[in-house]
Amino acid sequence: MKLSHLKQIIIYLKQFTKISAIHRVSDTIIKIAFDKRDDVYFNMTRSNSSIFKCEEYPRSKVYNAPFDVIIAKRFNRSNILDISLVNDDKIIRIKTSMASAYKEEITYLQLEFTGKYTNIIILDADNIVLEALRHVDLFSSFREVRVGQTLLDVPNAPFVAKEYPLENVEEFLKEVYTKEQNSKLENLKKQKISFLNKKLKKLQKLYDKLESKEKLEEEAREFEHLGNLVLSNVQNIKPYTKELVLQDYDGSTLEVKIDKEYHSPFMVSEMFFSKSKKSKQRAKNLHIEEESLRSKVEHMELFIHTVGVAKDVAKIELLFPKRVQNKKIKVDDSVETFWIEGYKVQLGKNEKGNVTLLQKARAKDVWIHMKERPSCHVIITTDKQNLPEKIIQSAARLCVDFTTTAQDKFLVDYTPRREVSIQSGANVLYNKYKTIEIDTRS
Repeated sequence: MKLSHLKQIIIYLKQFTKISAIHRVSDTIIKIAFDKRDDVYFNMTRSNSSIFKCEEYPRSKVYNAPFDVIIAKRFNRSNILDISLVNDDKIIRIKTSMASAYKEEITYLQLEFTGKYTNIIILDADNIVLEALRHVDLFSSFREVRVGQTLLDVPNAPFVAKEYPLENVEEFLKEVYTKEQNSKLENLKKQKISFLNKKLKKLQKLYDKLESKEKLEEEAREFEHLGNLVLSNVQNIKPYTKELVLQDYDGSTLEVKIDKEYHSPFMVSEMFFSKSKKSKQRAKNLHIEEESLRSKVEHMELFIHTVGVAKDVAKIELLFPKRVQNKKIKVDDSVETFWIEGYKVQLGKNEKGNVTLLQKARAKDVWIHMKERPSCHVIITTDKQNLPEKIIQSAARLCVDFTTTAQDKFLVDYTPRREVSIQSGANVLYNKYKTIEIDTRS
């Protein structure tokens, strides 16, 4: 951020008298709702900080770290007493007091746009650090940022900053968001689509390598035939031999090499019968493996399309939640998991995944499905009676995105899981449902 721009943004922010709400929407982006009507976002990424405005930036999750607890306690529904720059540097300090406290409790919210030391620091009236987005020790900087310590001022910059006048600060803040998002969006799309394409190629390769049913059945017959021939030639087979000379039923001679030595011909015969049985079983269940791989390929193609048509970075971040490594939890590869503002949202990649979701969902969980047409099943894990509408909208959009690539208006039904009755497989009946419209053209 340029100092000149920050000076003009300060003037813009001085029109507000209250902080209605404040919380993190991502690891490094904080949202401040001023006067219940104006949302301003502060991106505190090191060396790439900014301030922007947009219609809505979805929360990637609900943060409950000490920093988030303190910032909510000290600034939600607080009065703004002053907004200024510290030492005429790139540091915004917002002086506040609690609106409903018995005695005035002064707290400072300090937003520092200082390169690699970019930070949000919460201070009391005596300049003591209450919490910070990033704690800094004396080994990293001369200026310690630690709870309970007095915060030192940043030295004045040894130069005079150039002026960059803005015609309209609010429009500038919206442009910052648009430019940042467009650049980040394109880079993220390339990165994620490349990652998904690699997974798609692996799946396609496995699918292409599947043997035909006819070939497996022929293989089963050959192994069974060899097993019977071994029994017919027991007297001619020596123990521990790896080369068999067998007389076939038509009088011809067969030379067969085996990989392992067996101490009796009967064990050789049993080995061939076992292989025959496995080939028969694979031929019988080939359609299951084929359908599983085909559904995974189709799901991955829909995933790539969904990333490709994403309109903002928040959608990409929703599609690729940070995974918590836990070896004790077995991951079901027939189910895709997302997180929308702290709510766990799962969708079935195929019929197996849909069935799994239906069986494991709790009564209060919300079930989502496209109206009167085949689609993936979506479950929102929740104990709440009333979910926020935007959570349902986002989950319903996922249901559509992972069902069709068509750009159109679609109706999506949703209801508590207890209202859904399983008929067979993933076929269900349900009642007492609500319907919303999802428009994928926008």
